[in-house]
Amino acid sequence: MSHAKNKVEWCLKKAERELEGSDTHRGLVKTEPDKKKAAEHVSKADHYLSATIYLKKGNFSDVSASTVFYAMYQCLLAIAAKFGYESRNQECTFALINSLIGDGKIDFDKNLLGKISSFETEPKEQTTVEVREQYQYGTSLTLEDDIYNEQLELAKKVIAKTKLTVEE
Repeated sequence: MSHAKNKVEWCLKKAERELEGSDTHRGLVKTEPDKKKAAEHVSKADHYLSATIYLKKGNFSDVSASTVFYAMYQCLLAIAAKFGYESRNQECTFALINSLIGDGKIDFDKNLLGKISSFETEPKEQTTVEVREQYQYGTSLTLEDDIYNEQLELAKKVIAKTKLTVEE
């Protein structure tokens, strides 16, 4: 069983255990496939993308590192919803998308996903997660233009690919 599949199983069990004593979880739950919820996540992704552009124009590019990440993350949640999953854990979401790619259920480039977050121990380039963490928790007030542009274009690709995936 692949690392992604093992992680998905762990996430499903984690949520199941947490839901035994509470109404909330921090894992992955199997639900009914929900194209409406998927479309709502895509709408939220577009909203975050607009916020990213707005923040850059207002000289808050450091904050845009978070909004551009969440634009892409909402896309992954949209795909999860389409296939009948609810995720409340980023690692679980990344594992699920990797698993769906590996099973041939979605036509989503693993390299594209790897630019957002990598399952590899040593990513070849800085991921969007790492950029977000650097600018969210660091003290820099400006996201470098080349990183901003790279992340913005990546988000646009992810959103476009997600729209196709959700509509299939």
